Amino acid sequence: MGITVGIDLGTSNSVVALMGPDGPKVLLDGGGRNLQPSVVALGSGDQPVVGQVARQQLNYAPDTTIASVKRLIGRRYNDEETQRLRTQVGWGISEGENGDARLRIRGNTYTAQEMSAHILTHMVGIAERSTGEKVENAVITVPAYFNDHQRQATRDAATIANVNCIRIINEPTAAAMAYGYHEQKNQRIVVYDLGGGTFDVSVLHLGDDLIEVVATAGDTFLGGDDFDAAIATHIRKSHEAAGGSPIPTGHDSTVRLMQAAEKLKHQLGEGLEASIKIPGLARTAEGKPEDVDAGLNRVMAHKICMPMIQRTFVVCDDALAQAGLSPAQIDGIVLVGGMTRFPIIKEAVGQYFGEEPIDYINPDEVVALGAAIQGSRLTEVSEEPAPVLLDVTSQTLGVATVGGFIEPLITRNTPIPTMASKVFHTAKDNQTQVKIRIHQGDEREARRNYMLGDFILDGLPEGPRGHARVRVTFNIDSNGMVNVTATSSGTGATKEIRVEATSSLSPEQVEELRFSNESSEAKNSGDIEPTAEPASAEVSPSEALEWDLDDDSNDLELETDELMK
Repeated sequence: MGITVGIDLGTSNSVVALMGPDGPKVLLDGGGRNLQPSVVALGSGDQPVVGQVARQQLNYAPDTTIASVKRLIGRRYNDEETQRLRTQVGWGISEGENGDARLRIRGNTYTAQEMSAHILTHMVGIAERSTGEKVENAVITVPAYFNDHQRQATRDAATIANVNCIRIINEPTAAAMAYGYHEQKNQRIVVYDLGGGTFDVSVLHLGDDLIEVVATAGDTFLGGDDFDAAIATHIRKSHEAAGGSPIPTGHDSTVRLMQAAEKLKHQLGEGLEASIKIPGLARTAEGKPEDVDAGLNRVMAHKICMPMIQRTFVVCDDALAQAGLSPAQIDGIVLVGGMTRFPIIKEAVGQYFGEEPIDYINPDEVVALGAAIQGSRLTEVSEEPAPVLLDVTSQTLGVATVGGFIEPLITRNTPIPTMASKVFHTAKDNQTQVKIRIHQGDEREARRNYMLGDFILDGLPEGPRGHARVRVTFNIDSNGMVNVTATSSGTGATKEIRVEATSSLSPEQVEELRFSNESSEAKNSGDIEPTAEPASAEVSPSEALEWDLDDDSNDLELETDELMK
């Protein structure tokens, strides 16, 4: 039997950890580094290189070097976040056949799952070289606010990489597990998780034999990349305001600015002031290169970063309100993510909660350590009972109604397992069938949420609008699996589906993209092939029926008191 590892698949950096005899530990690469840049570089001949070496390629080949791909995984092309990312990266983003966002590099199209798979393969390679054993299983972490599409896309990335992902768990929950491993006492804690691309906050109750998620909230497009971009904008404006030559707005210049901003940020972690010279970044009117001297102190950094820090506190307000708690009722604050090393953020978090955050846990490592603990509990037999993990729904689940709106049945932060039902009625005369469209998300309009699936309930009795009533029931089990049942009150006709998480790729496409054993063993030496043409798939009865129906003419309306009379 091989080993089971925990992998924190991060936006900026990834970490792999293992549960050992003395507790969980992070596994280091050959250079003794615990953090591996989540960067994939396509070099000459499309040879993928991952990690430290790949990050260096950002300087001279940003159009073939993929960073922050986690911000794209599981997203649609038309998502607002996708369109924002298009302006920040040197490679292209195009629309896939299923409306998903794809990477466009040197005329070839790739999926975010493929690029994430290369990162996972790299992390597995580090674990195997560090331990001399084969990785059999992995627990992979995701932001708590990831929707089902993003979670399944992460699972698909693991499948493509030949990594047996035995569990996807939320990053704040993993951090709480690592914290609770050393702290055996009853308390309420907040996990403040500010990574490279996402922000999550979770309120948890740690007991002697349980870890209970009370509430969670997040912003899937707020992280270190955004702080770096704000500091880079400050560098540009300050240089030009001081009479310096303009700094080009092309992507090459933007990447260099972002890297300079990151270095200034790191320097401010050690002192009150920071400075850096960026050779030849600006261009004179004659086209000659001009050096840029950039400086920053903590006062100015505070002014630049505070709008984004305040955005995190809006999310904290939301999570605490959902939990019915005030900041003063929190016993401990666990910081997660490299951005929380920034003194300005740590100070602001302390002021918000009225107490200093816990500082003896490495914020870069804590998530991977928790994933390793969970992996050990899932695969090893121990006489010591493992604490029960009680989770909540991270986003609202509901059905589409006439007018393009969502009627929620299970709101976010509802403890699971849970069940809820509502009565709806037909929206037009003589309507004998209804379409049950299941959506996930907290927006009122259906188009702004993710559709998880749909099905048709037919055989309804004919009659005027509102005559036929349908009870829709959502049931979520302890593993987060969703079952939806629709029952006609007039005929007793019933239809039920189990909502399986899907991503932009079909199972057949995932298998086509799966790395060969040879490329998996080589870790970074296998060629990246362009995304294959989609395999022809059989059409399910519900899909075929949908094409014959108007999109909204068979929707439901929520039952009202007037119609019930």
